[in-house]
Amino acid sequence: MWTEARELLRGAVAIPSVSGQEAEVAAYFQGWMAARGFEAHIDEAGNAVGVRGHGPLTVLLLGHMDTVPGDIPVREEEGVLYGRGAVDAKGPLCAFMAAVAALSETALSGARFVVIGATEEEAPSSRGAHHAARGWQPDLVLIGEPSGWEGLTLGYKGRLVVKAQATCPNFHTAGEGRSAGDDLTEAWFRVRAWAAQAGEPGAVFGGVQATVQDLQASTDGLTQRAAGTFGLRLPPAVAPQAAEAALREVLADLDTVTLTFVGHEAAVRHPKDNALTRALRVAIRAQGGTPVFKVKTGTSDMNVVAPHWPVPTLAYGPGDSALDHTPNEHLDLAEYDRAVAVLTAALGQMAAGAAPKAGSSGVHLV
Repeated sequence: MWTEARELLRGAVAIPSVSGQEAEVAAYFQGWMAARGFEAHIDEAGNAVGVRGHGPLTVLLLGHMDTVPGDIPVREEEGVLYGRGAVDAKGPLCAFMAAVAALSETALSGARFVVIGATEEEAPSSRGAHHAARGWQPDLVLIGEPSGWEGLTLGYKGRLVVKAQATCPNFHTAGEGRSAGDDLTEAWFRVRAWAAQAGEPGAVFGGVQATVQDLQASTDGLTQRAAGTFGLRLPPAVAPQAAEAALREVLADLDTVTLTFVGHEAAVRHPKDNALTRALRVAIRAQGGTPVFKVKTGTSDMNVVAPHWPVPTLAYGPGDSALDHTPNEHLDLAEYDRAVAVLTAALGQMAAGAAPKAGSSGVHLV
């Protein structure tokens, strides 16, 4: 089991799959699942989808295949696999596939397991998750993100992206006046000040975080232009639409500045006691671990699907999320093995002991 699971991961990490360029790795996953008894296909969004089992309960395991840019030579050193996507998030996705592939016939008679390798999670579009959210009605949901093999992630902060552009006539710097850069900088100072007092000031998950993602300024001799992108991480108490309304008011008197808001994703936090969390806690303890509940300051496909799937949900997967997007991204293969074992045991327990929600068929709609 471990050899096959590791080979799946090595092969996946070796295939570049920056957002929007996932076709090759999707075909790889489809072929791997089809060879192991899954009903496997590539859907209209480019997702790799595999279904195993025929029971009344539908457990959906949603991970993502795409990565951020950055070429990290794929190599294995002392039981550690280096490569872009090893942690975020091919490791968790491959653990999902390997665990479902290892399930017994007893488990497969109690539940249907749907594994989806989604496209464009690292892009603002979240194309794969949006498509999946419209097409499936699961009873239990696992999101493939690095939590550490003992970690259970219950929630993620929301997101809002502010794109600000300032334009004004050019003038001599010895004269009176404000430059486009001055006005853009003032806009950023106001955004940062608003963020500092919104939500629960000082709280990591309850507060608003604001960062500058991009800044630029130029002039053609007649017109000055300055542009900036400001990223906001939002707690459950601050909806993206409310944040947008507040910032439009805060910046209303800066008449040289135009605003565009994108990436409206609400924060989500799921309960910690349900059939899903209980099964995983038992499985983690059986492997000698201590379950730890977490919430994350980033976002994931959990934010996308939560409004569509009001069912027990959590994120799980091997790896240290501090390595996401870094030039040193790597995954300990022994931890990966433990995560596969945890998932295999937990999924079997869900199939044996959980029941579908009333009125749910778990059917695929599109």
